[in-house]
Amino acid sequence: MLVNIILPILSVVLGFFIVFAFKPNKAKYLKLLLAFSGAFLLSITVFHFLPEVYNSDYKSVGLFIMIGILLQIILEFFSKGAEHGHVHISKNETTFPWLLFISLSIHSVLEGLPIDGHTNLIYGIIIHKLPVAIILSTFFLASKMSKAKSLAFLLLFALMTPLGVFLSANFNFFEDYHIQISAIVIGIFLHISTTILFESNEDHKFNITKLATIISAIIIAYFI
Repeated sequence: MLVNIILPILSVVLGFFIVFAFKPNKAKYLKLLLAFSGAFLLSITVFHFLPEVYNSDYKSVGLFIMIGILLQIILEFFSKGAEHGHVHISKNETTFPWLLFISLSIHSVLEGLPIDGHTNLIYGIIIHKLPVAIILSTFFLASKMSKAKSLAFLLLFALMTPLGVFLSANFNFFEDYHIQISAIVIGIFLHISTTILFESNEDHKFNITKLATIISAIIIAYFI
């Protein structure tokens, strides 16, 4: 459990450190990282997470997967797609972005709930969180929002997935409804990962580098 708490935090910290230390400004590299994360998360979900849930013989798994997809669509109405690489807030904004924070927090807590019960899921989550952390850190460091508010946002964001891990380990409710919650999270991951992959190819042009990145992510996820 301790590893599942620490790794998501380190993923966000690493994303912030990359932006703070190296100030990456080439969008194509970030798009490749997003494509890798989307393909990796989708592959982890299909190869490992989905079979583990369907092995439960719980007949309503499909229903809860669809609920997860719909829930993520609703969350993205408020987050404007930050879960897959978009931050639609003015850089002149000085107030704390509560809607973005709440929607990302709900998403992050939910993704933390099934981690302890599913092998290899943690790897998909930390690879998914890294580019999101880079994008958020880039935005906040370039915005007029105070450094205190920016760091508070990133720190709280880093703690939300571990909070989900903690809740699932200490409250019987999450154990009793583990299959349903896992199916909801699968729906969330399916929506996010496929959206990332579709958006990473907006120009509809063949890109051998992007294709190789996606194939590499699939292969790595398969052999984990």
